[in-house]
Amino acid sequence: MMVDPKDGVCRECGGELKIIAVDDATMGVECQECGDSYDVEPDAFGDGCMTYYVEFLTNREPGEE
Repeated sequence: MMVDPKDGVCRECGGELKIIAVDDATMGVECQECGDSYDVEPDAFGDGCMTYYVEFLTNREPGEE
């Protein structure tokens, strides 16, 4: 799931972020420009955890973490 650039960008290069993993405490993101990956808090994009965190959890495949 891609992060809207108005909500957040890579802390290293300012590139677009893709959410690649979610658990009960973090979201893993990967920059589509420089390839940097790191964990952020579920509310890192100021959406109250509703736009990205819940959406990712809802749409992931069974057994996917």
